Amino acid sequence: MDINLLNGLSLAYAGDAYYELLIREHFINQGKTKVNDLHKNVIKYTSGLSQAKFIHYFLENNILTEEEINIFKRGRNSHVHTSRKNLDLKDYLDATGFEALIGYLYLKKSFDRINALMEIIYNL
Repeated sequence: MDINLLNGLSLAYAGDAYYELLIREHFINQGKTKVNDLHKNVIKYTSGLSQAKFIHYFLENNILTEEEINIFKRGRNSHVHTSRKNLDLKDYLDATGFEALIGYLYLKKSFDRINALMEIIYNL
């Protein structure tokens, strides 16, 4: 499979799942065991608004490579036909772009790069 041929929504689909798993694993590794506490912590990182905030931080601080910016834009500019009722369309599209970036890096097996971005996220 050539990941460069995947559309932005396919990349975001993979990125959403992998990112959710990383966040859940992070909090479990911190010793959190109560499911309600886990959920409250996880949604602070996985909400569309949070994902939009993270990608804005990456862009504003020149953290992403040109290739990564292009992947983000591929996801952001996908023809999304829906949005979340509690999130404006711009943030929803930016969150989709964020997920596309994570999905691309995951499918490319760029785990060191994902880990570097995740460390930034965990420290924001």
